[in-house]
Amino acid sequence: MNGDVPGTIELCSALQKKEPGWENVDVAIFPPFVSLYPAADYLKSSRIMLGAQNMHEAASGAFTGEVSAGMLLTVGCQLVILGHSERRQLFGETDAGVNRKTQAALAAGLRPVVCVGETLQERESGSTGQVIERQLSGGLKDLTESHLDKVTIAYEPVWAIGTGKVASVEQAGEVHRLIRSWLVKKYSQTTGDRMRIQYGGSVKADNAKGLLADPDIDGALVGGASLNADDFDAIIRAAG
Repeated sequence: MNGDVPGTIELCSALQKKEPGWENVDVAIFPPFVSLYPAADYLKSSRIMLGAQNMHEAASGAFTGEVSAGMLLTVGCQLVILGHSERRQLFGETDAGVNRKTQAALAAGLRPVVCVGETLQERESGSTGQVIERQLSGGLKDLTESHLDKVTIAYEPVWAIGTGKVASVEQAGEVHRLIRSWLVKKYSQTTGDRMRIQYGGSVKADNAKGLLADPDIDGALVGGASLNADDFDAIIRAAG
């Protein structure tokens, strides 16, 4: 819940000026709902894609305050983040709920970014693998390999979200390989190889290069650093 409409437009303007040199990187921004339409209008001539931070599973109905996949499409969204750790921790979202939203997003034509990640207590108790596999099993339930071609998975350890802590390259890489291995077992080697798995968790300009150098880390889901055009640009260039 950061950035009003003027702030979003200012960021879009600054990012567009930095686009040269991003040719080998896919870039998307995920502004608050109120900023989506003006951002889409501003980015018409840009390669920067647009996504939303959340959505409701229903196509329409008496769900005051919620936003559907169809609504997101009409304002120009291509992507949507689902199951972010803050949604899980603060608003009680479940794996089953994430799955319903994921299926609704795919059915409408949005590309979901499905988030998974463990708490500090779960990591310290040695249950990271179990937590991640549970979230994958629940969140991707009943999805086919063709569905997964349109899905991105983001590993975001809850203990590294907004805390300034960041998983080491070894810690992040280990979980990314666990996710890829799960996909191979559940689906196929092809799906495991093709899946885009991003890391999110206090990614900054000074740690992005090391994280993104790991062959199993395919990108970054950037939080606070994305609010500053110079910092975001440095992370994007680290991915190129």
